[in-house]
Amino acid sequence: MNWFEAALLGLVQGLTEFLPISSSAHLRIVGEFLPNAADPGAAFTAITQLGTETAVLVFFRHDIVRIFRAWTGALTGKVSRQDPDARMGWLVILGSLPIIVLGLLFQDQIESVLRSLWIVATTLIVFGLVLAVADAVGRQERELTRLTYKHGVFYGLAQAMALIPGVSRSGGTITAGLLMGYTREAAARYSFLLAIPAVFGSGLFQLYKTVTNEGISGPYGLPETAMATVIAFAVGYVIIGWFLKFVSTRSYRLFVWYRIFLGMALYLLLGFNVISA
Repeated sequence: MNWFEAALLGLVQGLTEFLPISSSAHLRIVGEFLPNAADPGAAFTAITQLGTETAVLVFFRHDIVRIFRAWTGALTGKVSRQDPDARMGWLVILGSLPIIVLGLLFQDQIESVLRSLWIVATTLIVFGLVLAVADAVGRQERELTRLTYKHGVFYGLAQAMALIPGVSRSGGTITAGLLMGYTREAAARYSFLLAIPAVFGSGLFQLYKTVTNEGISGPYGLPETAMATVIAFAVGYVIIGWFLKFVSTRSYRLFVWYRIFLGMALYLLLGFNVISA
């Protein structure tokens, strides 16, 4: 049964990681309805995210290689520091700093109290409404070539808010991008690139702790978690392409209503003691 549950959670991770609806919230919620009726745990969540971020590496491999070459070329003086790809390399590094620092400072809270389903329900609704406002008032005229270092910091701070389940890493960064005037597709694309260092850092750190402690904190062992990670990779790769096409022609209204509905349903389930916070 653990294998089946882990596979289902891997599917959920792949389906929700890149959508602005919070994959960590969905893993937390779905876990309550499985026979184990338990929180999959922060370690399981972080490690399965390695699968979805590997999908980002594969999907954007040409962009990533080009950015890395330009960035290293700028370090050695072979490429201008003003080259858009070289600047993007620095912007990804700069935007990753907030979530790394805050993740280390508040690690204990992130792995415990902040995983309360009351908090998840609240953040789903509140940040869904913020996304709705951003999608409605954002000018949506700036492309990634106009991304500034100041905006890179704001993007990074928005991503750091996703340390709280229910906020959504992509939702937070996309909301920030829209408020700063970037197009929907540009905000989503930078969100994917920005997540790479943070997610791999967190996932590998949790994997190291799991291996060295000879076990994983939660109902699923390392073999089940590895299977879930592979499933998350396969499903996530498909979702990236679909999502970029979707936001190029459609608004985020569908995801806003989904977040509000899920948050309200979660309040009802908790209020009537159907599930435990």
